[in-house]
Amino acid sequence: MQTAYDWISVAIFAGLVVLLLQRSSREEPTDHLWQYLPPALGCAVANYFGNEGNHLVAVLVLAAVVGYIFHILKPEIFPKR
Repeated sequence: MQTAYDWISVAIFAGLVVLLLQRSSREEPTDHLWQYLPPALGCAVANYFGNEGNHLVAVLVLAAVVGYIFHILKPEIFPKR
């Protein structure tokens, strides 16, 4: 854990784990496990490129990961009361 890419990718991955556990504990889960694979792999790829010095590629992959999470997985950031 030496670069910013390490910290950012681990933080996004931890958020994915929390989202997966939260959604899988519902009575009727709507998500499938395979839907979490692309952003998890994207975190690993972005971390690799960031650590290799390809900052533009790493930032673009991280942006794609965040976009995927919000567009496909649709986390409830502010739950309805």
